[in-house]
Amino acid sequence: MNGSDVKLLRQALPYVRKFKDGVFVIKCGGEIARDPDVLDLLARDISLIAHMGVRIVLVHADELSVRLGHQPEKVAGRRVTDGPTLEVAKMVFSQINLDILAVLRRHGLRPVGLSGVDGGIVHAVKRPASRLHDPEIGGEREVDFGFVGDIVSVDVGLLRHLVSGGYMPVVSSLCSDDAGTILNINADTIAMSIAVHLQAHKLIMLTDAPGLMVSPPDRSSLISQVTVSRCEELIHSGAVKGGMVAKLEALIAAVRGGVPRVHILDGKNSDSLLMELFTQSGAGTMITANEEEAREASA
Repeated sequence: MNGSDVKLLRQALPYVRKFKDGVFVIKCGGEIARDPDVLDLLARDISLIAHMGVRIVLVHADELSVRLGHQPEKVAGRRVTDGPTLEVAKMVFSQINLDILAVLRRHGLRPVGLSGVDGGIVHAVKRPASRLHDPEIGGEREVDFGFVGDIVSVDVGLLRHLVSGGYMPVVSSLCSDDAGTILNINADTIAMSIAVHLQAHKLIMLTDAPGLMVSPPDRSSLISQVTVSRCEELIHSGAVKGGMVAKLEALIAAVRGGVPRVHILDGKNSDSLLMELFTQSGAGTMITANEEEAREASA
């Protein structure tokens, strides 16, 4: 161990004390879960965090097109889930869950695979058809989203029971309505809702981007700390585009819902998670309610 390592350990100690017995919700994108080497490194870091006394709930998304050559339909950036796509989703989520559980187990954790259906964690309703602007036709059209759901309520009783007992819930984004119909819900939205209802200390979204960039893909435009109001300005101005908009909206909703600090960072970078959580410089983007919260987080 050299002097730099000792300095980092000393820098990490206040954060370790602060987070002990706290709850982190970590959302892992499908692009991370499908790469065995990246998933193994992530599991190693999650294990280290868990052994520091942090209780973790992991939420993961699917990657249908990559795994089975099935390209999900999207209209104006919103996913459509028809019957065949839903069947593929159920199969893929089961496979991803097992892959994640196995690698977490290898790193000394006690993971439990769940979906939003289990224990009634997420109650949803089928999203109604609506008129949307479709860029492909240059106008509006009626869109039937199929088996896509919208969250009505969240019950985190089962998750609380598991984390208090030393288990790590691993939650996929399939849910159901009162009639038992399986519905597909955006994983960012589920992670946000779980974090709010668990009163989590942090919500962390792991993506294939380094964080929030003003001028993507220019990594020098990465914003390390930003407030909710500034995020909203970036969305309204059009500086943030594509899939990052939905992620940023979910993170904003988490802060508005009481999660003190939320993060977005590159899950494929083996050092990013620990650097973001346990050093002053960080590695991605941290979003807070206001500047005062940001200063407190950096103190």
